[in-house]
Amino acid sequence: MSYRPHETLLHEARERPELWRFLLGVVLVLMVWFALGLLSDLVFIPAVLSLAGGADVQTGTDPAGMSLRLGSFFYAILAVGLVLQSLHARSLASLTGPGARLLRQGGRVLRVQLVLLVLVALLPPYDMGAPLVPNLPFAPWLALLPLSLLLVLIQCSAEEILFRGYLQQGLAARFKSPLVWIGIPSALFGLGHYMPVMAGENAWLIVASSALYGVVLADLTARSGSLGPAIAVHFANNIWSLLVVATPTGLNGLALYLHPFAMSEAALRHWLLVDLVMILVCWLAARLVLRV
Repeated sequence: MSYRPHETLLHEARERPELWRFLLGVVLVLMVWFALGLLSDLVFIPAVLSLAGGADVQTGTDPAGMSLRLGSFFYAILAVGLVLQSLHARSLASLTGPGARLLRQGGRVLRVQLVLLVLVALLPPYDMGAPLVPNLPFAPWLALLPLSLLLVLIQCSAEEILFRGYLQQGLAARFKSPLVWIGIPSALFGLGHYMPVMAGENAWLIVASSALYGVVLADLTARSGSLGPAIAVHFANNIWSLLVVATPTGLNGLALYLHPFAMSEAALRHWLLVDLVMILVCWLAARLVLRV
């Protein structure tokens, strides 16, 4: 395994590798993200809701609510950028990798991931043991698609900047073992998907699946030397799971179809195994196109 490209992301991080600085930064990122979100809740969102005639921001079960939910991740990007500048004297670009590399690698990986998505859509089976449930009518879904794609890209980029960027690089600047700088952010990423109310007994299986997904994205980041591949894989996955076929339990306001069963149902467990296989396929495809 060659993680030498990861060193290009760690040069500036190693100039201020103190553990106290990293931990303080994590706290500040969360505080700034929360403060910006609270300000938005008090000022921006009420204005949008008055124009939209109401929206379910908490569960994201309508277009306006889901759009606001996804858009709120922009505050995480701002929070990391502000903390990087003030506490680490770093730019956001130093965290994501050189712009040309970020776009080149991300574009190459995204193309192959979209091909995989199309193949999944075209090949049988054409349902999940029961017919998919229509959600948004096709015309409104298509009209919203440009905005939906932008919002999903913001959400995926924010999570990668936080987990595979700030957390991974901060730990890698202090600890040599990948078990630390891959393992800890991936575990936190998995726990961030803990939804016991929505997922019931499947909640910890979803956590485990998400943690493995975090490991794959962390590995791609370390092999490539930019966040481009991780953002691309994450983006393609969330296009499918948020915009094409979403769970009926929530976060489905911009989706064309819904799963025929809820996140808490036993039938989901079989599809989680399929999802694990797809994670590995996407990882191998990204490595193949990048030759890493």
